Amino acid sequence: MSQEDVRPFSGLRSFLFVPGNHPDKLAKVFTYGADAVILDLEDACAEADKVAARQTVIDVLKQPRSGKGYVRVNAIDTAYCFRDIDTIIGPWLDGIVLPKLENPEELFAVDWAITAYEKERDLPAGSIDLMPIIETAKGMKNLEALCKKPGRMRRFSFGAGDFTRDVGIKWSADEGELSYVRGHMILTARDAGLEPPIDTVHIDLKDEDSFEESVKTGVKYGFQGKLCIHPKQVPSVNQGFMPDTAEIDRAEKIIAAFEAAEAAGSASIQVDGYFIDYPIVEKAYAIRRLAETYR
Repeated sequence: MSQEDVRPFSGLRSFLFVPGNHPDKLAKVFTYGADAVILDLEDACAEADKVAARQTVIDVLKQPRSGKGYVRVNAIDTAYCFRDIDTIIGPWLDGIVLPKLENPEELFAVDWAITAYEKERDLPAGSIDLMPIIETAKGMKNLEALCKKPGRMRRFSFGAGDFTRDVGIKWSADEGELSYVRGHMILTARDAGLEPPIDTVHIDLKDEDSFEESVKTGVKYGFQGKLCIHPKQVPSVNQGFMPDTAEIDRAEKIIAAFEAAEAAGSASIQVDGYFIDYPIVEKAYAIRRLAETYR
């Protein structure tokens, strides 16, 4: 049986935001177990501190750390964006998070700038990841155009806070009003051959039940991971976006039974009363690959 149709996947589940102007928080942010940390020069950084915070985040990224280090720069329509990019790019940086992306021209311009600085600073071409956040009506409307020529963009993420504000949607605890756009993002990413996107933050830190449901929703729709705004959210995201023991065991059982049946000339069988054919066993292989990635 062929396993060649393997979707691109980096295995990044949790992206933890931290304000770029808070040295005390920055000093320990890589100890919380997030797959990637986003040092924020945008919304979480006070206007008066934005320029000085550039060097602060560089100093942190230069230190020994586990997990990838990203920086969220300011939006392209601000006076800070390209100066942010110029300042922070170096061998210490894994990726840039670009907020409020709306047009393909913006994506191209930022990608071009990163490429120029990589070349200027003798960095491997394409080594710096670029992850936009889709968080406006225009960005969501233009998503297909953005993904047609993604350049260095391997995946994008979703920002429901700004999106619901921009569109005028009430952001509820069950997030049912986000179903359409979540589905749209998953389908668009898959059609473009990108990695599954990264789901939105959940801002109600006291409502742990709705946060857990938000994680489950992201998994159900097919997102790769989730943006986090507090260290206590990281363990739930890491656990939620990887197969549990029962899923892995069942996948291995399906694979073993199907491979034996296929060798005997059959491509449709039953396992524990469930019909199994090629699409179902492909899902089992996908679960195995996920488990191997996180192992």
